[in-house]
Amino acid sequence: MEFCFFINSVLLGFGLAMDTFSVSLANGLSEPQMKYRRMSLIAGIYATFQFVMPMLGWGCICTVVACFTIFKKFIPCVAFLLLLYVGGKMLFAGIRCKNYEQCDNKKLKFSTLIIQGFATSIDALSVGFANAEYNALMAFVSASIIAVVTFATSIVGLLAGKKVGTKLNGIAVILGGIILIGIGIEIFIKGIFNL
Repeated sequence: MEFCFFINSVLLGFGLAMDTFSVSLANGLSEPQMKYRRMSLIAGIYATFQFVMPMLGWGCICTVVACFTIFKKFIPCVAFLLLLYVGGKMLFAGIRCKNYEQCDNKKLKFSTLIIQGFATSIDALSVGFANAEYNALMAFVSASIIAVVTFATSIVGLLAGKKVGTKLNGIAVILGGIILIGIGIEIFIKGIFNL
């Protein structure tokens, strides 16, 4: 494997991790007392999805190309709806609370983290399409690099969100919800208009 392959995979990882960075920032805002173990769990969930999706895309492009090409146009809509749902829940929870300490739902549920992981990594399926010329080992290594970059980027986002979230208190949950909805809109617009 060439040096350029590794550099391209790292850069691709950073490109794909920008959504997870933003979602991590929102999660850190909404949960400023988050412990490092929980941060590792959240980053691990996102990294796992960012690993699985390119591998799934690569596997599908090698087997059921026609079916997956049809699905590709729905990816922005699915990501938008999932992030709208999660962001909307956070937004309404934040509006109902007077300040962060009064909120019932300080911790994001595991199911919410799974939805976020799926929504932010669904565009990584197309990476698998682009990697169709890779052999199995190259596809695996590329997906692994993307996962490591995603993990690190998510940790940075969570730390930044926690730092700001502690200062913003009650507004943090609302801001986190708005960020998630904004990410969903961005993914939708980019996907629909091929930007």
